[in-house]
Amino acid sequence: MTTDPHDLLTARTTEELRRRRSVKWREFPPDVLPMRIAEMDTPLAEPVAEALIAAVGRGDTGYAMAGTLPEAFAGFAARQYGWHPDATAARLVPDVMTGIVEILRIISEPGDRVVVNTPGYPPFFYWIERIGRQVVPSPLAAGPDGHRLDLDRLERDFAAGARAYLLCNPHNPTGLVLTREELEQVAALADRHDVRVVTDEILAPLTYPGHRHIPFPSLDSPAAARSVALVSASKAWNIAGLKAALAVPGAQARADVAAIHEEVSEGAGLFGVLASEAAFTHGGPWLGQLVTALDGNRRLLAARLAEDLPGVGHHPPQAGYVAWLDCRALGWGDDPARVFLRHGGIGLSSGPRFGADGRGFVRLNFATAPERVSEAVRRMAAAREQAGAGA
Repeated sequence: MTTDPHDLLTARTTEELRRRRSVKWREFPPDVLPMRIAEMDTPLAEPVAEALIAAVGRGDTGYAMAGTLPEAFAGFAARQYGWHPDATAARLVPDVMTGIVEILRIISEPGDRVVVNTPGYPPFFYWIERIGRQVVPSPLAAGPDGHRLDLDRLERDFAAGARAYLLCNPHNPTGLVLTREELEQVAALADRHDVRVVTDEILAPLTYPGHRHIPFPSLDSPAAARSVALVSASKAWNIAGLKAALAVPGAQARADVAAIHEEVSEGAGLFGVLASEAAFTHGGPWLGQLVTALDGNRRLLAARLAEDLPGVGHHPPQAGYVAWLDCRALGWGDDPARVFLRHGGIGLSSGPRFGADGRGFVRLNFATAPERVSEAVRRMAAAREQAGAGA
């Protein structure tokens, strides 16, 4: 294992990264700096690489079973969060989004209303609509210290007849981590209005010092007992392409998770299961170094933006490795990512894809070498100079 945490983000040269076959380094031409897709530029954690190499050596490339993944996650949750989920009740799914879709199919009916905080992860919107449910956007409150949960708005949305609440915590794209008090207030509202809570907790292992992730099912409330959390090693250990996640129920939601059809579980990848077992069991030291390195990058990004692009609004995320940047002051309309790409040669996520509240914003992935973070800001500043106002 590397002794300098920042080596995790500098271990691969740009030339080496461009030989990767994943989306991040293949969707744009070579002259574009890719900062859009939520992949990291790290090497694999040693325990994960060893597990995969051993599987290749065995020719172990068949269909997946859950194996010891539920137990591995339960051990990680106990160490990391003080949460002791029932490993026997967890169900293997290919990824967090698939798990969310299947749980919503089980706990709701076509036409039911599902509340989603906005800005929100783009697949939430089209998948909820694709299975015949109605998306109810519930905007986060934006203030001088960043985004917060708007509990008054959330209560109005619950009271209007919501069946379920899809809670992303830590939140994508803002990096917000909800406090225990906020989560308890959410639980009280869900109990009052008979709303089922489904949580996307994929970014939880990447919570920064000074903040603490509280798994929603770990709360002492009826709403928590009826909730389902979707968890995965995919983001924290950079193994999204290997396909494995878990649906983890609260005490009163075991039957709902058990109702996920076994054919859904069969869509998971064996490499995903093996890699996730290794990550949750042996990947803690690597994860600690990664969070330290990412923390350095988020501070670097904040400093460079303040110096070179002071008109761009930014609050460092409390978890994860994406920054949500308010570019409305540039006067570039709803989708400034297009201007940054055209005039700066930098690929960023388009804010409008995250809902109406994303107009004028971009999302930037800073899980890369510090020099690329600095280069990203340099290119953004160059785009501002070239395009000017109202581009």
